[in-house]
Amino acid sequence: MKIAIVFLAIISVASLWIYLNPADSTTMAKVNNLSNPDSIKHNGDNMSEKVIKTDEEWKKELTPEEYRILREKGTERAFTGKYWDHHELGTYICAACSTALFESNTKFDSGCGWPSYFEPIDKNNVIYIEDKSHGMVRTEVICAKCGGHLGHVFDDGPAPTGLRYCINSGSMKFIKKEK
Repeated sequence: MKIAIVFLAIISVASLWIYLNPADSTTMAKVNNLSNPDSIKHNGDNMSEKVIKTDEEWKKELTPEEYRILREKGTERAFTGKYWDHHELGTYICAACSTALFESNTKFDSGCGWPSYFEPIDKNNVIYIEDKSHGMVRTEVICAKCGGHLGHVFDDGPAPTGLRYCINSGSMKFIKKEK
């Protein structure tokens, strides 16, 4: 019983620390270097037209997996997505609205089991949101045009940005580069 109480106390203190400390401050600082220097919340303001649809409209257009990831902020299991080990040249676009997100030359093998990129095609095509779900603080990446959940960005990526955009395959489609 004493062990259980001590364990609960440790978990409570750790959860409180995570909640009160902006754990992603380094990530956000690096993201700010790629983003609008005034504030990351302004990313996406330059998108010419936003896509706004009802849940029913999204359900008709997206596969069940795409809907779960993009509209319900779901994720796929590691090493199961169609693009985690994908190496063709081309462009990854939003599965919901076709906004260009990442070029294949920014993709790298991070070992995490999800497609990873060190920077988006255009800083205005994505928006960053603090995510405190699941007992941790992360930076969520969403599509600036349709608001679809793409994944998260972390500060453990390679040069030149030091960022790792960990993106769900189910949130994207791929357009192969023509030779």
